[in-house]
Amino acid sequence: MSLETDVQLPDTCHEMLCACFPHVGSIYKPKTQSTMAEEGDANNSTTYGMTNPGVAAIKPPYHTTKDHFHEYINSGRNKDLNVADKDNLKDGEAIEGACDSPEHKAKKIKLEESDENESEKDNGELCQNKGEHKQNNKKARGQNKNRPHMKPKHYEYDRKLCTSVCQEPPRKCYFGDKCRFLHDVSKYLESKPSDLGDHCYLYNTYGKCRYGVTCRYAKSHIGPDNKNLVNEDLMKTWEKTVIVRNSLSKELQQVLRKKKFYFNKSEQYLKASNKDNKSKCAEGQAIVGTAMEMKLPISDSNITVEENDSSVGSQDNIMAGPQSLSCTENTLDDGHPPGEKQRTVELKETTIRSGTDAVKAKTVKDDKLITSAITLGVVTDEDIIKLRSCEKKQLNFKDKLYLAPLTTCGNLPFRRICKSFGADITCGEMAMCTKLLQGQSSEWALLKRHYTEDVFGVQLEGAFPDTMTKCAELLNQNIDVDFVDINVGCPIDLVYHKGGGCGLMNRLNKLEQIVKGMNSVLDVPLTVKIRTGVYEKVNIAHKIIPNLRDCGLSLITLHGRSREQRYTKLSDWKYIDYCAQLANPMPLFGNGDILSFEDANRAKAETRVSGVMIARGALIKPWIFTEIKEQRHWDISSRERFEILQDFRNYGLEHWGSDTQGVEKSRKFLLEWLSFLCRYIPVGLLERLPQRINERPPYYLGRDYLETLMASQNVSDWVKISEMLLGPVPPNFTFLPKHKANSYK
Repeated sequence: MSLETDVQLPDTCHEMLCACFPHVGSIYKPKTQSTMAEEGDANNSTTYGMTNPGVAAIKPPYHTTKDHFHEYINSGRNKDLNVADKDNLKDGEAIEGACDSPEHKAKKIKLEESDENESEKDNGELCQNKGEHKQNNKKARGQNKNRPHMKPKHYEYDRKLCTSVCQEPPRKCYFGDKCRFLHDVSKYLESKPSDLGDHCYLYNTYGKCRYGVTCRYAKSHIGPDNKNLVNEDLMKTWEKTVIVRNSLSKELQQVLRKKKFYFNKSEQYLKASNKDNKSKCAEGQAIVGTAMEMKLPISDSNITVEENDSSVGSQDNIMAGPQSLSCTENTLDDGHPPGEKQRTVELKETTIRSGTDAVKAKTVKDDKLITSAITLGVVTDEDIIKLRSCEKKQLNFKDKLYLAPLTTCGNLPFRRICKSFGADITCGEMAMCTKLLQGQSSEWALLKRHYTEDVFGVQLEGAFPDTMTKCAELLNQNIDVDFVDINVGCPIDLVYHKGGGCGLMNRLNKLEQIVKGMNSVLDVPLTVKIRTGVYEKVNIAHKIIPNLRDCGLSLITLHGRSREQRYTKLSDWKYIDYCAQLANPMPLFGNGDILSFEDANRAKAETRVSGVMIARGALIKPWIFTEIKEQRHWDISSRERFEILQDFRNYGLEHWGSDTQGVEKSRKFLLEWLSFLCRYIPVGLLERLPQRINERPPYYLGRDYLETLMASQNVSDWVKISEMLLGPVPPNFTFLPKHKANSYK
């Protein structure tokens, strides 16, 4: 097939190019190698016959330069786009007229002026402070920790309607005259931003919108006197369905904040594990006992009271009396340094038994002291009644497609998108156990589960056995999940330097205690996600996996990179295969660099993994699950991709709300996701299949304007796409993604 017949370009796109700037429109015309040699292009870093290393190969007719690409994108901003017609768009239509709102234009001009002033100021201070100027011009890359952003709840902070007025029927405000929110509906409507559309997704789907007059699509369900309309017939169809589970109740939140929750099973395990530590220093305890009876001087440095040891439990739940003195290492010094403080300890009660170890502990529950004794060697009723590992709920992970727990982007609306494309297992975002134990609403929101997620788990992060065990018991009693995953792979400094995430790989004893403790209190399977190691070229996962297998894990997921390596090199699947053999018979999933069904087939064929976990591949193209199950490359159109974004918008409005705060929160997470979606290259444009995850897309012009717009890696173009879905951004809106390298021209 010839080049002219192989690629069919839309007439509207080509006419628009030729009319606006013929030199860009000529890029679509097929060229021979001789023509290329004559014309040349100093600005283009690629040629039609070859590409730079690390750059994906694009068919010659679609190649363009950086300047031409942004010129073409900006050419579509000069016409008005009717917001009401966005849901009825066809490929290549109406989208071409997309433009910035007047407010957005003004902000853009103002931003450009401020940039010019800042550059002049920097040039004037060049001689005074060269170091500062060098830092300002440093290449933008890595995590954008100091990025400017405004929380969505602050957009209507001074003119927000009180929730007591939004309730039906309205109730009395708890704060009375001191309430800082509005109580007059008519006054609120005067300052409320205009509606974004004529159809409310919540009202059309469930028969009622719980946001009432504050909804940004309120005119579709607000009747006379600002009353919220209700579709009774539609509501009845959802009466028996719990749409979202695992929400934090006010009662449980109050109990956690007041530290009134009693962790019965956790306390029993922590005492038993503490007894193992004591048995290691039994000889030292006997010497100390003898010394106490003889009233011998003992150095302070030789007796350590485990008051702050995280493996014993919090001081709120365990009272340490004079008889509960715990020694980690007890020795007698024959000589003491000059000036060292000495004291005489008199033994009031010493119990030494051979073959039996008795530990007395006092626990606090409901302001009453309860003395419990733990014994070894005798089978008690508790040992018989306790749920054994073989009696726990079992899951078949074999050959399942596992959507990885993704921080920020792995939210509930995104998981619904992946579930609709065929993901078998979904997992919530990483939640920190300490914040869950404190009852923080924002952290508990990460545990929410949609009813369409049939196999769902949550991922916990923590560094100590006591907090992780207690958190597992808390979740086991209050939420509905199919498994719990431990994060032993998080590479960020905030987690690693506290001993959590990837830091647990260097603390094997603590990790084993965490696994055993959580297993003892959970009724569902326990899994772990790890990396190859902490440092590059120093793999330690193979040393950890056998120990974790013996602790009773149900699954281990291995990411084929170290913490230090991050994404600088490809995932090591040979090492994953080696670890899968060590883990047998426990299933082990592999993770890393899967962007097509061919990558998934290769991973299963060349290794002994039980399945694959997909992370970045799902962010770049969530339909990868369909491709793997149907064993095909899907040349998805720009219209189909835009419909996926529309579904995400609808799910976001349902999850975060359809008021201004919910709309802006949906926009925030949409923009974060678009920073990954822009890396996708349509199948019809690729010179060879499949696209590799480590190959960056070159500058190219798509088959229509929308396809080209979605390929932009400029943050202003992502904001433009969000305006097509969620209306104009607020006047003080700012956004930068987590990674700087994806947001600059």
